[in-house]
Amino acid sequence: MMTRIKPSWSNKGFTLVEMAIVLTIVALLLAGLLPTISGQIEQQRRNDTRKQLAEIQQALMGFAIMNGRLPCPMPATVNNPTNAAYGVEAATCSANQAQEGFLPWKTLGLSETDAWGSKRTSTSSPWTGYWRYRTDRNFSNAASPITLNTGFGACGATIDCLVIQDNGGNILTSTTERPIAIVYSTGPNLTPDGQNATFHPDGSTAPGAVYQSDVPSSNFDDILVWISRPQLFNRMVEAGKLP
Repeated sequence: MMTRIKPSWSNKGFTLVEMAIVLTIVALLLAGLLPTISGQIEQQRRNDTRKQLAEIQQALMGFAIMNGRLPCPMPATVNNPTNAAYGVEAATCSANQAQEGFLPWKTLGLSETDAWGSKRTSTSSPWTGYWRYRTDRNFSNAASPITLNTGFGACGATIDCLVIQDNGGNILTSTTERPIAIVYSTGPNLTPDGQNATFHPDGSTAPGAVYQSDVPSSNFDDILVWISRPQLFNRMVEAGKLP
């Protein structure tokens, strides 16, 4: 019987040069895909954070309906995750015009950080991605429940003058109906930018009254929302809590 002899080329594998070419092509393809994937992940985090901020707005208005006021910010001095007061609103904040702090997520039943944040595990842990929060003191005064006259009047010693502006200094809020609650995420760089950089959660220095909301850029990536007096009054009237 005649034995069939296979052609010599049938046992040839890839040469080192061919393998190098294939690996180079794969590397180039991956290098082209990585920025796209990274951008998609970043956009998803932004979308998730905006969704959380919308939930925070609703929770704040719900709290006001139940309690007749907005919750006080949680100060950075309550920094031990094992402390029962950790994540809970401060006992009082109505007397301090410059009251800033972190959102009392436990009081509101919400997530403690944005999409870039990480939960703190000790007193020395950084406040990475924790929600920044500021209220108008007239709307967080437990001794004086909200009425249709709350916060009405000119800026002064007893009326806070919170303002939201963009990077160009254009004011985004009305001078007669100012923000009464401000919440923002520090974004991907985990740092308050622009006007928000004056944030003082421990109350050590009086912060300014101007906050910034703008489109993402190379030097600004915070995501900010606020509640106006008409917004809150509308919800409280619907719930039968006003007038």
